[in-house]
Amino acid sequence: MSATADHAEERTNPAARLGFQPGQVVQEIGYDDDVDQELREAIESAVEGELVDEDYEDVADAVVLWFRDDDGDLTDALVDATTYIEEGGSILLLTPKTGRPGYVEASDISEASTTAGLTASKSVSVGKDWSGSRLATPKAAKSKR
Repeated sequence: MSATADHAEERTNPAARLGFQPGQVVQEIGYDDDVDQELREAIESAVEGELVDEDYEDVADAVVLWFRDDDGDLTDALVDATTYIEEGGSILLLTPKTGRPGYVEASDISEASTTAGLTASKSVSVGKDWSGSRLATPKAAKSKR
């Protein structure tokens, strides 16, 4: 694929824009009937494989965490998600957009991410009803492991 085609795919495929790569193992947490199926399919296409569920017994390269306001404590969910990923892996936190049922305040995401020891990138729209935040362990924490 040409560099121009790669850039075009990044603009049109939200999974490519979020950094998912072929061969990655991506674990999905918080799946329910309200998730964005198109985004799930785009991630599976980008990694060239199926998402693994919460029962996966090995470490993953990345975690997709669907989280709604009534799903419990976000900090706890993020800390738990970090146990599923390889060192240097990332968590894609997906929350309902403003005005949708289960919306999570941006300040709550920021506070929970910081408390869980994660750094957040800017929030991106990943579908009609969902926003995503890519979270990673800080570089300093990676070197201490």
